[in-house]
Amino acid sequence: MTRHEPAPKATARAPVPRAARGRGIPPVPAWKRAMDVTLALGVGVVVLPVALVIALVILLRDGRPVLYRAERMAAPGVPFMLCKFRTMRPAAADRGVTGPEKAARVTPTGRVLRRCRLDEIPQLLNVLAGEMSFVGPRPPLREYVERFPDLYARVLACRPGITGLATLVYHRHEERLLSRARSAAETDRIYARACVPRKARLDLLYRRHRSPGLDLWIMWRTFLAVLPGNRGRPGRRRWRRRGGRGR
Repeated sequence: MTRHEPAPKATARAPVPRAARGRGIPPVPAWKRAMDVTLALGVGVVVLPVALVIALVILLRDGRPVLYRAERMAAPGVPFMLCKFRTMRPAAADRGVTGPEKAARVTPTGRVLRRCRLDEIPQLLNVLAGEMSFVGPRPPLREYVERFPDLYARVLACRPGITGLATLVYHRHEERLLSRARSAAETDRIYARACVPRKARLDLLYRRHRSPGLDLWIMWRTFLAVLPGNRGRPGRRRWRRRGGRGR
């Protein structure tokens, strides 16, 4: 891994024009798009009653907005609006990855939704729109794509996903690393130095081995990982061994 360049100066965030949405998003194999659409429609029908209940609970307990929409990158220079159920109290200057400094803003409802990943149900809309896949690298913030352009040019050659190999293998370790931070600046340093390169390695490993069977395995293991009482990290050693081989 090459030495990272310092972050560029902050620039104004332009809104995502409707006409630009979908342009430049990495293509996916036909089998993958068919799987995404079929699963999104099927899962959407099943979870629709749950989603309506969640929306009502958020509205009654925490008020508006019910949904959290934030810019993420589908590819370098290609933003889209990610949809989730809102789990935090709004803040005017909210930026960067979530660290301990944001913990006080997580609502009681949000803690439950995050624990079971139910806050990500609205991302089915992103999948149907072709902005995301079920499996792929998690869509990054613009600032990290701009900071590490060469790395993310390779990672985001795969369409971003709701879950992925890096999410499955590294998520809990990432939480432990970020829990050591005491400020937003420290959260950023830990994420940029430790999390970005390690997650990228796993995302590139997924890209090399991508197949229908692997996608189904990742989705199944993700489902098992969010069940109450399941604190394991499925498949971590197996994929670490593969990651150690030559590319």
